[in-house]
Amino acid sequence: MTAPANQPAHQPERLRVAHLNPRAPTPFSLVPDAERCAAIAAELGIPALSRLSFAGEIRAEAGEAWALTGRLRARVTQPCVVTLKAVKTTLDEEVERHYSPHISTPEGDEVEMLDETLEPLGQFIDLGAVMIEELALALPEYPRAEGVAFEAAPEEDAPDTRRPFADLDKLLRRRDTD
Repeated sequence: MTAPANQPAHQPERLRVAHLNPRAPTPFSLVPDAERCAAIAAELGIPALSRLSFAGEIRAEAGEAWALTGRLRARVTQPCVVTLKAVKTTLDEEVERHYSPHISTPEGDEVEMLDETLEPLGQFIDLGAVMIEELALALPEYPRAEGVAFEAAPEEDAPDTRRPFADLDKLLRRRDTD
């Protein structure tokens, strides 16, 4: 299988913004090998990542900005939150990011992002980092095995709390007889 004419045989995970063509979209396609998938799975704390691909294009936008659009596809294995049985999930997510040199990197512990798709533009666009971040966001929070439902613990009858001193007289009588 050969790479398309406008794409290198080995796709770098980081693209230098200065080398991107502002007049034509730059296609990309990342398909990590099994070793890289295992490293990503370990980084995300999931048992297995059997398939992962991230493909799309980067194109120039007005005002020195760039837009990344693509599709993330993955096959992940996570433990069921009820039975701990392995649950395999197929992910197919659209990805959209906009990079602008007029946005600064947020600082501080808690930062409110007005637009999730807007990113500060640096010297590089890190496709590998975008792929891993989008995969982490797409993972099911509470994976469940097929046919498994979470059953809440049966409710216990709440004690009658309307009379907090109901048994006080018994305690006082017992004290008097002792």
